[in-house]
Amino acid sequence: MTNSRQSRGRYALLSGMNRRESLSTLTGGAAATAILAAFGEQVKAAEEAAGSDAGFKHSVCHWCFGKIPLDQFCQEVKKMGIGSVEILFPEQWEVTAKHGLECAMGRLHGVAGNIGNSFNNKDNHDELVKIYEEGIPFAAKSGNVPQVIAFSGNRRDGIDDEEGLKICAEGLKRIMPIAEKHKIIVSMELLNSKVNHRGYMCDRTEWGARLVDAVGSEYFKLLYDIYHMQIMEGDCIATFSKYKNHISHYHTAGVPGRNEIDDNQELNYKGICKALKNIGYNRYLGQEFVPKREALTSLKEAIDICTV
Repeated sequence: MTNSRQSRGRYALLSGMNRRESLSTLTGGAAATAILAAFGEQVKAAEEAAGSDAGFKHSVCHWCFGKIPLDQFCQEVKKMGIGSVEILFPEQWEVTAKHGLECAMGRLHGVAGNIGNSFNNKDNHDELVKIYEEGIPFAAKSGNVPQVIAFSGNRRDGIDDEEGLKICAEGLKRIMPIAEKHKIIVSMELLNSKVNHRGYMCDRTEWGARLVDAVGSEYFKLLYDIYHMQIMEGDCIATFSKYKNHISHYHTAGVPGRNEIDDNQELNYKGICKALKNIGYNRYLGQEFVPKREALTSLKEAIDICTV
């Protein structure tokens, strides 16, 4: 993590053609024909992976596959029909754009704003406002980062969950004007507090949904992590169907262990993905499992499972 002054420097130094500008340069007839011919196999692979009537798109979190350099990783996942590599910091966004990919969920630098120390601590609010006021316009300028992640922070002595919700809402309301201006969604992740993130406050869907209602902006939503919520609540399909209007993004992983999403774990991801399609979800589903086997093979298998 870096402080907001270092973060500001990063934003100022980063440059390059954004995704919309890149696409606009490809509209010439001869050039477009040549490009389509050269990348025909990749386009075909992408269409097959996505499915002819898929309601949502495929994404993957790079940190789980971090041994593979990001540039190489982008090349490989694009062949699978994956349209996004996510949970990347601002200096990485242009790498995905270079490969014609989105970063479906960006992450911003800052001492405040990490998982355990964030919006439920009022002392963090001024720094968080600076972080998001710098990061949100940069996400919009990048052209391929539609959402940025947020965290509640851990429970603290003297602050119960109701008070924590009020404090989170107070801080988040301060950044909604800039999120609304630039049309960038701020999405707070639901995480388990039993295994991976002990003490984390936003660990139940109902609590998160009440926070969304309290903030009262279409540009604040929840990131529903299926792995984490299976550990905390179970009943995933019924729960995310009930709160579908409060949720803007989903993550996967196998339970228990956070590994592959195949039949060696307890969740039926084929059924879950059919349910996502049935509720009309049309954004990205992000693979966030840690592979135990050959990484890219496991990723391709996960995309096949989730293509419905």
